[in-house]
Amino acid sequence: METPDNEIFRDSIGTINEEGNRAWVYPKKPSGRFYDYRKWVSYFLLAFLFLSPFIKINGNQFLMFNVLERRFNIFGFPFWPQDFHLFVISMIIGVMFITLFTVAFGRIFCGWICPQTIFMEMVFRRIEYWIDGDRNKQRKLDQQKWDAEKIRKRLLKWFIFLVISFLIANIFLAYLIGSDKLIRYITEGPLNHLSTLFPLLIFTAVFYFVFAWFREQVCVIACPYGRLQGVLLDNKSIVVAYDHKRGEAENGRKSFRKNEDRDALGYGDCIDCLQCVHVCPTGIDIRNGTQLECVNCTACIDECDHIMESINKPKGLIRYASEDNIEKKAPFRLTARMKGYIAVLTILIGLLTGMLFLRNDVEATILRLPGQLYEHKENNIISNVFTYKLVNKTTQDIEDVSLKLISQKGELKLVSTTETITVPKQGFAEGTLFIEINNSALSGDRNKIKIGVYQGDELIETTTANFLGPRSYR
Repeated sequence: METPDNEIFRDSIGTINEEGNRAWVYPKKPSGRFYDYRKWVSYFLLAFLFLSPFIKINGNQFLMFNVLERRFNIFGFPFWPQDFHLFVISMIIGVMFITLFTVAFGRIFCGWICPQTIFMEMVFRRIEYWIDGDRNKQRKLDQQKWDAEKIRKRLLKWFIFLVISFLIANIFLAYLIGSDKLIRYITEGPLNHLSTLFPLLIFTAVFYFVFAWFREQVCVIACPYGRLQGVLLDNKSIVVAYDHKRGEAENGRKSFRKNEDRDALGYGDCIDCLQCVHVCPTGIDIRNGTQLECVNCTACIDECDHIMESINKPKGLIRYASEDNIEKKAPFRLTARMKGYIAVLTILIGLLTGMLFLRNDVEATILRLPGQLYEHKENNIISNVFTYKLVNKTTQDIEDVSLKLISQKGELKLVSTTETITVPKQGFAEGTLFIEINNSALSGDRNKIKIGVYQGDELIETTTANFLGPRSYR
């Protein structure tokens, strides 16, 4: 890309002035086809975000991330601590998916899907336009004295921002502790659950701070994803780009004059109206090329298309395009790096799918009782004592469960008044058992045994344990 005359953008960011202070961004209210598309996508994602904790599938919350109890629900599938490897693989798949799309399409995630962008641009910013007005009115309101109008508008805006921040904090709490528990805490009274109320108020304050003051600085300073652009993007990545060859031509930009033949004079299609800068929510000039602050929100595309229409020029001076497309008119193609990411992603999805099919509703763990050796009984019988724990991952009680030794001939005895076990829904059953095996069936002092978990006559899970016996000197 040709080097712009103004190099200041390379050692500064759009939200910092020459004195190093915060330069407040007053973006113009966007409009256009991409903005309309983003609104519909945002409405769908907001509905998904707010409804997911309250949707149940087979009694399981649709999405839940209970870090404290290490219980996770993803699309209605419960994941327990024993399934943590599945959760980790799911998160790796998510990271790989975002990485692949970044390599191919730049920060499309930031502009269209990221919760920070959706809340900021489609909720809080729209409320601000409604109360304070567009770009020039907002700037004027900030500069005017604290009269009745300014106080009224500020108090109204801050109050609405606070209410929405509190609502968002509650929704995030529903993801963490579960919607049923959240509703119970509300009906029982927040004062009866101060240990939950205080973190809720802290998160409300954090959300209010982010959306009322910190704003685009989250994307520019705090979010690490923006830094990944430098290593993930290349000349073949599709990003929001300014067509500098068309916009600059031979003699650069020039203000529009009616009935002037710009092509004959060698001027580009860019009329230097700065509307793409005024509409940018991070305050950058897209004509300086791909920058750290750009979140691919497409506001500059819509605004530039409006201008091109008004001067009877083709749309697309700013558009989704790669550097190779602008320089060489090269169409989009999958690169070797993209194919590599796709291959890895396919393998991971296949691995996760296989593990999910092999995953059982009951997880069994049987361990030797710590500190206990074997016991030598009559008729050359060796006895070991074990503890067992059965985890029920379903929303139904599992009854008539029994344990049987299936690897060797022997006897398994539960230390219980009943011969079968009932494992409560989304809970566990634990206890103690003895396993007795004839010494002739053992090979050495440490033997691997296999135990089956049965529901009635159906084998539903198997597990292994170590069985100690006398050391053999044969």
